[in-house]
This record gives sequence, structure tokens and C-alpha cells, in this order.
Amino acid sequence: MTSPLATLRDRARATPRHIVLAEGTDPRVREAARRAVAEGLARVTILAPEGTEAPEGVTLRDPATADTEALIDVWMTARARRHPTRDDAVVAVRDPLTHAALMVRAGLACGTIAGAVATTSETVRTALQVIGTAPGAPLVSSFFLMVLPDSHPKRPGAPMIFADCGLVIDPDPEQLAAIARQSAASARALLGVEPKVAMLSFSTKGSAHHMAVNKVVQALDLLSDAPFDVDGELQFDAAFDAGVGASKAPGSPVAGQANVLIFPDLDAGNIGYKIAQRIGGATAIGPVLQGLAKPANDLSRGCTADDIIDMIAVTSAQVEARE
Repeated sequence: MTSPLATLRDRARATPRHIVLAEGTDPRVREAARRAVAEGLARVTILAPEGTEAPEGVTLRDPATADTEALIDVWMTARARRHPTRDDAVVAVRDPLTHAALMVRAGLACGTIAGAVATTSETVRTALQVIGTAPGAPLVSSFFLMVLPDSHPKRPGAPMIFADCGLVIDPDPEQLAAIARQSAASARALLGVEPKVAMLSFSTKGSAHHMAVNKVVQALDLLSDAPFDVDGELQFDAAFDAGVGASKAPGSPVAGQANVLIFPDLDAGNIGYKIAQRIGGATAIGPVLQGLAKPANDLSRGCTADDIIDMIAVTSAQVEARE
């Protein structure tokens, strides 16, 4: 069976998009850029000071010396509500995160990736301020693409979406439902699968009563018209394991076969994906942002060059889904 990450790389290779990597001074980023270009996955620009050694085939752009006149105008438009001055804009466009996001907003690149050095809050804040939310999107959320190891006894090599594990701290029912809709769409776009969405809780179908469970139940009610299979509230074992699902939630269209897991809050999501990664041996790619007007994605500061290459492939798939 072909790995889902290999499939994403093949899709990127079919139509290489222009991706800008904001942190070109980091050796992991330069190595990922080199390999992405060598493997034909993308056209890559790295942002770094002049004199930085750029790998063969990779474009180097220095935000401090590049022609930024057009980007200044784009930044002024993006931040118009703040009534910025042109002097503010001149300073802003020299920041690599801002510069990269402006290139995407201006159509000079298809997507941007950062986070190997910058924090998630810095990366996401810049994307929100410069690129903005997609029309009609109620919020920007995130997910991790999790790929189980080939040796997994239940689902060898299976891909799953975990959300939200990196951004929305304590979603209310409306936000939780929106995260579920966005994540289902991401599963279709990235994995080419029909989403089976589990709204996770410490309760399964009324086995416990608490206001935290009520939130999940209310979110499920808001998804009654969703164009995908969704069920809840479900404990993780009922969502993931067919035998447990049949016992705890008989007749559920999702129990035991969920491929999209919606966590009730950021505590649960962040802890859950890291347990799956560090103890379960799953590959974790993300946090991938959803709900933005154009693709911009985050990396873990502990990422490897392989992780960055996979994120380039994911970002390319997001671009493809919008075309």
C-alpha cells in the first residue's frame, strides 16, 4: 500500500507550486528546500540575508534588500483598519514572516511555511493579520495529519486527521462544529477519503454527564446537516476500535472507523497527538492551518527536514484544492 505521505509528494510533483520558506537561515529549512527542488516537489524561495548560501535551484530573497514597494502597498491594505503609516509598512515588510505572508497574499507565491524557529503564536498571528480568513470561514483552526506506523495492529499505515491540536484553546459548540466541518474538508482534499468524523469526549452516548460533555453534544446537533458521517459524543476507543465501537455505540456510522478526530479542547488535542506520536509511533505533520484565505502553515520547532518536505507537500495539496 502506498504511504499517504508518498501520495501527497507525488501530487505535489505533478504540478510543482511556488512555496516560500520564511526561515532560510535554519539549516533544516535549507536542506528541505534543496531536496524539495531536487525531487521536483516545488519551486522554493527561502528568505534569508544576502550572502546566505542557497541550495542549487532554490531562490534566495532578502527581505531587507528586496524590492518591497508592491508589498508595502499590500501591507497597507491588509492593515488598513489599524491606520498604519508608510514608515510602519517599511519596517513590517522586512520581517521574514510578514514578508513571506505578503508574497502569498500578493500572488508572488502559492503558500508559505514557517515555525521551525518562530513560535506557533507568531506564525499564526502573522498569517491572520496579512493573509486573513477565507470568505465565509467562521474561524481559523488547525489539525495534525497523523500517519500510523505500518506495524500498527489495528490500522497499519492509516492516515488520520486530529483537530484542533494547536490553535483554538477552548472552542464553544459553534466553534467545535466549525472545526469539524473544516477538518472533514481537509480530509477530503488531502487524503481523498470520505470523512468519518468523531466528536470526542470522556463519555460515549450518555455514559457520563457533565457540562464538558454537553458542549460536544451541542456541537453534534449543529452538524445535523453535515455532508459527511459524524457522530458523538464518543470516547477515543469507541471511535477508533471496531470491537469497542460496536459494543459502546452500536449502529453508529462512525464508531470504530473514525478517520477524523475532533478533540473537545486544546488540552486534549495537544496531549492526544503527542501521545500518538511519541508512544504510538505515528508520524505527525502540522499544525496545518485551515480557514485562511490562502495557504500558510506552521511547523513544530522540533521538526526535521523530512517534516518540512512533508509540509511542502501538504501545502501544495491545499493549493490544488483551491484551484
